[in-house]
Amino acid sequence: MDLSESTVRDRARAYAETEPLYDVERQHVETVPKTFAGDEYGRRDAQWIVRWYFRRYLGEYPDRERREREDAFRDNDFGDVIDALDAALDALDAGDPDGDAPSDEGSDAPADGDRDVDAALSALTALGGVDVAVASAFCQFLAPSRFVAIDRRTWAVLVAAGELDGDYPDPPSAADYRRFDDACRAVMDRTGVDAWTLYRALWRSFEGVSGGSP
Repeated sequence: MDLSESTVRDRARAYAETEPLYDVERQHVETVPKTFAGDEYGRRDAQWIVRWYFRRYLGEYPDRERREREDAFRDNDFGDVIDALDAALDALDAGDPDGDAPSDEGSDAPADGDRDVDAALSALTALGGVDVAVASAFCQFLAPSRFVAIDRRTWAVLVAAGELDGDYPDPPSAADYRRFDDACRAVMDRTGVDAWTLYRALWRSFEGVSGGSP
């Protein structure tokens, strides 16, 4: 498995051409940082990210678990959701649409890593239905130039490329996400792409990794 700059960019473009959710994902990548930094968002805006984490598998994720997570998140008091998102935004230094919304091909200089990921994960996982994996999806949309959501597929591709080792931790801990994030940052630093570009390349590359479930 090769994660050279040319391969990452080619696979990210292939993702854009083939993935059915790409257009709506791109719209959210461009709007979520500004939306959640403001005061005019609703429960459904936050629910979309939780739904996205499971529904991007296009039916391959176990339906019962998906429904349980979505229902648990919906049952959170919306004030608690707002507080968690505010804390995550502060921890990630996110919310600036110019600073956090990536270009389609990725930036030449990935965003710096001086962001308190642990604090963001802690705030988000205090919500029902949100574990570290789902919290990482919030991080990806709150600061899309910087963070990649952790899952079996993105993890497996990094392992196959020699950027990470070990089986996917199910469920991942905050320490697991930091290790995953370090691997993503290493690839971004080497290739000059941003996290949104890397995410698309990793997800698209999974079809070339033998075995594995969603």
